[in-house]
Amino acid sequence: MPSPLTGDDLELIAAAAKVIAEHGEFEREIHTVGAAVRDGSGQIFVGVNLYHFTGGPCAELVALGAARANGAGEITTIVAVGSAERGVMAPCGRDRQVFIDYYPDIRVITPTKEGPLVFSARELLPFSYLQPLD
Repeated sequence: MPSPLTGDDLELIAAAAKVIAEHGEFEREIHTVGAAVRDGSGQIFVGVNLYHFTGGPCAELVALGAARANGAGEITTIVAVGSAERGVMAPCGRDRQVFIDYYPDIRVITPTKEGPLVFSARELLPFSYLQPLD
């Protein structure tokens, strides 16, 4: 069941928007999405995607790697924001699979018709091979 955004979630969205606004390369379509993750201690880590026609790393995966490289604890929440003020973006299928495999309880801020809401990785990838069917 999705939940509304908290103040911490709004701060995380702002961090993702800031990193892509400051470091994006939208015109050349190289870095077009920023992501931010929060760990259990409240630290925020950011990353940007590296777009390439062969498939590059998504911003969410870069942010997760940056968090680990900088000593993050348990990852609790993640969000991606598009450049050129495109706002909160939904994670792709590959990201959802990574979330369910490594962070099944992560909170994922996702756009909806009502605005951004928070879903668990399990909600975004129902019937995963890791989850028994009822």
